Amino acid sequence: MAWALLILGGLFEVGFTTCLRFVEGFRNLPWTLGFLVSVSLSMGLLEVASRSIPMGTAYAVWGGIGAVGTVLVGIWFFGEAATPVRILLIFGIVACIAGLKLIA
Repeated sequence: MAWALLILGGLFEVGFTTCLRFVEGFRNLPWTLGFLVSVSLSMGLLEVASRSIPMGTAYAVWGGIGAVGTVLVGIWFFGEAATPVRILLIFGIVACIAGLKLIA
């Protein structure tokens, strides 16, 4: 259960980083509210998951999910470059996350 919560928290991290693109100095209220809800849920889920998963592992996995998810959102929705090297590095992050799950 802790791993599912951690993954969900990582996905909310993608939500708050995506919202940051649109908050316009926290003047755009809907995106600011989305940011605040997402960051609260993300951090809260990380905290709950870290009760069962070692904190360093939980943080690395949470951050990795957020990083990979944010890069993919950038590629799919904002036209950021999807170069072979970039994709290879994303797979490297995913492999590290999987490795941490296997040893935790």
